[in-house]
Amino acid sequence: MLTAIRRTDPAALRVAAVRWGDWPSVRSVFDAVTVGTVDHWVTRPVQAPDEEFHRSITEFLREWSSGRGGGFEPVQVTGERWSARSQELRDLFARHRIPAGFYDATSGPARQMLAELGLASPDLPVVMLRFGAGRPALVNPSNRQIADAFGVMTPIPPGEVFDLAVIGAGPAGLAGAVYASSEGLRTVVIEHEAVGGQAGTRSMIRNYPGFSQGISGARLAQETWRQAWTFGTTFLYMRQAESLSANNGHYRRRLSDGRVLTCRTVIIATGRRLPAARHPGPGGPAGPGGLLRRRGQRGTGHARPDRVRRRRRQLRRAGRAAPGQVGQPGDGPGPRAVAAGTMSDYLIREICAAPNVDVCYRVQVAGGTGTGHLQSLVLAGTASGARRSVPADALFVLIGSQPRTEWLGDSIARDRRGFIRTGPDLPAGTRWPPAARRCRWRPACPGCSPPVTCAADRSTESPPRSAKAPPPSPWCTATCTPPPLAATGR
Repeated sequence: MLTAIRRTDPAALRVAAVRWGDWPSVRSVFDAVTVGTVDHWVTRPVQAPDEEFHRSITEFLREWSSGRGGGFEPVQVTGERWSARSQELRDLFARHRIPAGFYDATSGPARQMLAELGLASPDLPVVMLRFGAGRPALVNPSNRQIADAFGVMTPIPPGEVFDLAVIGAGPAGLAGAVYASSEGLRTVVIEHEAVGGQAGTRSMIRNYPGFSQGISGARLAQETWRQAWTFGTTFLYMRQAESLSANNGHYRRRLSDGRVLTCRTVIIATGRRLPAARHPGPGGPAGPGGLLRRRGQRGTGHARPDRVRRRRRQLRRAGRAAPGQVGQPGDGPGPRAVAAGTMSDYLIREICAAPNVDVCYRVQVAGGTGTGHLQSLVLAGTASGARRSVPADALFVLIGSQPRTEWLGDSIARDRRGFIRTGPDLPAGTRWPPAARRCRWRPACPGCSPPVTCAADRSTESPPRSAKAPPPSPWCTATCTPPPLAATGR
């Protein structure tokens, strides 16, 4: 029954109720959750009132409501339906968990809203903020203008010296901010895109400690951000670090808005970027991650299994085909063998069990067709060269990644790919700081207080997976001494 209900309502959440003490049946429920036939489970109430039961149901309703959309819209975006910028803004607000309504500029409601704002033929998109004084309407704004208009950033007095500056608000950066600010350190976090990093785009993370029912990456990021904010962390949004230099025992970071921040310690947690999709087809080059994302449409993922999995899961819940194009179904060693070293077992089991997900091998995307937007893809076999056309409304290109460290220049040692060298990866003859020299295990220095640290995905040979356990597991910290800045691993 729970499996069939998705044909009636693709957005429905399926919850299995387990009787307290019926432990033999619990394992089958766990397996159903893993393969995606059930979304959650709950223990049946055994007394009245049963607040634990009601708390669980409330959480499930919150998740269902978040995925369903509708309700209060503090932000309304009017733009062209297939515009890359419109899709970028929708994705940006979703990753920040800001309820935003999108209105096609050709629709009646959109024309009415623009008329009420006195905008006859504005440059699109138009972003209207329905809160605060004046409820401003921003015409074709930059991300920085939107962030400034929200009014959540605390002004920084001239000459302010922070104890810790965190570059990047992914899981590692947010965790560092929580721990530092909870100890009373004056902490600032600079994020140029969206809080949560790659983990913030995960539809569901089930192996993060403390969340037996799993948690979405966006919600995990939001809760960690709130925790850091509550402890007093200062956040600067839509800003990029452009340089890092040492001066009189402090570090100075120049930001993309022209200001210079001074701090005593730096954590580099800038994450990785996906390269822009450059492929022949409608629309030309697309932004990082593909051409378009729309729930309920057919999507093709061309990527490593761990990266495309979250996109397939969203489309699978909507009941549409979501093939992962990596040959023909049945070719190759199978999804378990291919993905075993790149993703968790529970994710592999979920993909294998999904009836509308085809994992293919030895195929590459050779082209695309469509009028105004993507409608089909041309796939070519890498061995035979045979081509075939498949319908597709979206293409997710998630191949390869690059560290966001080019702004460091020569101030910190990096390898040829741009990853920061830490610990034993540093060149011979590196000058170690006094604190590191006092440690018995110099490459792993848990007792030091490093002035510059590096999160794992920025360090050499770090694993490219963001669904990790909480710190210290996702951390590879680096101690740097100017000049030149050198690093030791932690």
